[in-house]
Amino acid sequence: MSGSVDKVHSEVSEYYGTTLEKTEDLKTNACCTGAAPPPHIRAALSKVHPDVIARYYGCGLCVPDELDGLSVLDLGCGSGRDVYLLSQLVGETGRVVGVDMTPTQIEVAREHAAWHATKFGFAAPNTEFVDGKIEDLRACGLADASFDVIVSNCVINLAADKRAVLAEAHRVLREGGELYFSDVYSSRRIPEALVADTVLYGECLSGALYWNDFLALAKSVGFDDPRLVEDAPITINNAALEAKVGNIKFFSATYRLFKLPHGMLEPDCEDYGQADEP
Repeated sequence: MSGSVDKVHSEVSEYYGTTLEKTEDLKTNACCTGAAPPPHIRAALSKVHPDVIARYYGCGLCVPDELDGLSVLDLGCGSGRDVYLLSQLVGETGRVVGVDMTPTQIEVAREHAAWHATKFGFAAPNTEFVDGKIEDLRACGLADASFDVIVSNCVINLAADKRAVLAEAHRVLREGGELYFSDVYSSRRIPEALVADTVLYGECLSGALYWNDFLALAKSVGFDDPRLVEDAPITINNAALEAKVGNIKFFSATYRLFKLPHGMLEPDCEDYGQADEP
């Protein structure tokens, strides 16, 4: 298993560090954000350095509300687009930490830390970038219960051990915190032959979790009540790769996973008028 995990890490790092140099190098539209962001997010994105924007490979918008002063972790931050977006939303009293295992991406992110702090009117950067694997945040020096919110944008599907990613996210979240993330999911389990395809995996397709497997994994590590925010079908727009995946359907989806005391949740929602009349 370790050899397989190391192989995935190496191939993903190579794909996002060398094969892809800019967003336009993607061979499908799986790692692209389709929905238009709201005005305040567009305004914040306009302040992010063009070199950082050019290396963006996300599939959704994972920005929770009410982030002022909070401590936020971005799993698989790449060149830092979402980190610098979140940096503005948490403000000078908050902090944002990005973790990524691709050195060339981390290098781009770090190069622009001072530039962004000046652009945002901050006395000093409120961002930090860690070169490491999202499956092992302890090795990255991240302590238990050290973050209010975790985000991730189209990255967990690329992880070799997805259960480890979710378990580590649960560990570093404070009680009451949440993992708010976008990712790619599949309509059924991906055959091993497709999982081994470097391009399909790098394009965020063949590493995608089957919906029901994801829900089971989330609950198994302590996220008892996964909540779907939104989802949309993915059209690959590449005839050769579409032929490879056959009748497997893919979806981009945003989920919220909350770290709550065990047994706190009721099996059904009490109706305070939020439910439709029968």
